[in-house]
Amino acid sequence: MNAPLRKLSIVVLVMFFALMGGVTWVQYGQAGALNDDPRNTRTVYREYGRDRGPIVVAGQEIASSTPVDSPFGFQRTYADGPLYAHATGYFSIFQMTGLERATNGVLSGTDDSLLWSRIRALFTGSQQQGGSVELTLDPAAQQAAWDALGDQDGAVVALDPATGAILAMVSKPSFDPNTLASHSTDEVNEVYRNLQDDDGNPLSNRAIAGGQYAPGSVFKLIDVAMLLESGEYEPDSQVPAPQQLELPQTSHVIHNPGQGPCGDSDTVTLEYALQVSCNTPFGTLAMEFGADALREQAEAFGFGTELDIPLQVTPSRFPADPDEAQTAMTSIGQHDVRVTPLQMAMVSAAVANDGVIMTPHLVATERGPTLQVTGTTEPSEFAEPISASTAAQMTDMMITVVEDGTGTPAQIPGVDVAGKTGTAESGGDAPQHAWFTSFAPAQDPQVAVAVVVEHGGAQGDQASGATAAAPIARAVIEAVMAE
Repeated sequence: MNAPLRKLSIVVLVMFFALMGGVTWVQYGQAGALNDDPRNTRTVYREYGRDRGPIVVAGQEIASSTPVDSPFGFQRTYADGPLYAHATGYFSIFQMTGLERATNGVLSGTDDSLLWSRIRALFTGSQQQGGSVELTLDPAAQQAAWDALGDQDGAVVALDPATGAILAMVSKPSFDPNTLASHSTDEVNEVYRNLQDDDGNPLSNRAIAGGQYAPGSVFKLIDVAMLLESGEYEPDSQVPAPQQLELPQTSHVIHNPGQGPCGDSDTVTLEYALQVSCNTPFGTLAMEFGADALREQAEAFGFGTELDIPLQVTPSRFPADPDEAQTAMTSIGQHDVRVTPLQMAMVSAAVANDGVIMTPHLVATERGPTLQVTGTTEPSEFAEPISASTAAQMTDMMITVVEDGTGTPAQIPGVDVAGKTGTAESGGDAPQHAWFTSFAPAQDPQVAVAVVVEHGGAQGDQASGATAAAPIARAVIEAVMAE
């Protein structure tokens, strides 16, 4: 073979291998990215062409797929769409959110747990069906939270303290996922843009994520836990209670609610300070113990810890490096401390469950297309932030809050309710946020609840945790106990 032919052969051979390499890279190396690309219409048709499984609450399908006479094959529909929107999310032609995304493998039938189902479909020539996802939500508790929150912005979370099962998760304002499940790209894009532009941010799940909130006085439960766990204080210990607390190296002054005295003298019991939600005792003691001790207790309850339920939960935040004055402000739930309602429900659940937080979870059971169980969520321990003896002391203290303190609107005849109110400054001239967290029955807890009403809701600047949030928690507790 002469030299020119040999060179041409080498060039052709190199081009052949380059072509084969490029094709291999596209087919295998880039397969995942190409499949996930929202511009890939084949992926859209393939996903919509699957018989996607349902999301189920108490035996009722709240998200399901119906066959339709169109190239897409199936239409995703949501029963009581806004009520469950922040749990289900939506299955859209351009993205998935919520449990539609978090449990997509089961719902679409592609999860490893459904391997035998896929093999069976392959050999029988039948269409692969998706599995079902059964949730822990209690429809009565969910509806009670929804109704009690009404037209107000905010969120409600209810937990089973013994298992961590999420019984209610409501965030308002909400949205209708059916409007995002349309097969019309133009319609979906318009709805999505309107939701994105909405000042109320309805797509944000305020219960577990979003911008989070200053907790106000519900954070005092963490202060109390720190003090009791130290061994230096008991509920009947006398603590300093000045009418006002001047903070070091600043002109800021902490006042008690109403800017009045905490009690009849310069000291009160720790139990009384919590009962009437004084600020100055907790600010004083927080500076005495220091930011590190307070941070350690907050982190023991779950602050800063990543959590999937399987929706991703935004970790609650303790200030990075507060000085003395900022530590005092943090102790009353102000400065830069930020929490989710789920986090505050976990704090109450820990007290209710002898000091142990069970891992919160939203999915109870996963099933295959023939209803065989392919996965269950077993209760597991998340953390033990306080001892059983501290939990018992805190329970008695929280009962006094509801019996004869700031939380009396949460009272239920014949039932001991343990709770804590909170009112948190939200910045600027906007009204304060109203908080309440609680559990009941106090001696045999069935439910722990946290409620936040943004900017006082309908009551505006006249609202408090007692008047705006406590009645909502009471409604959820009554719904759970009525079953």
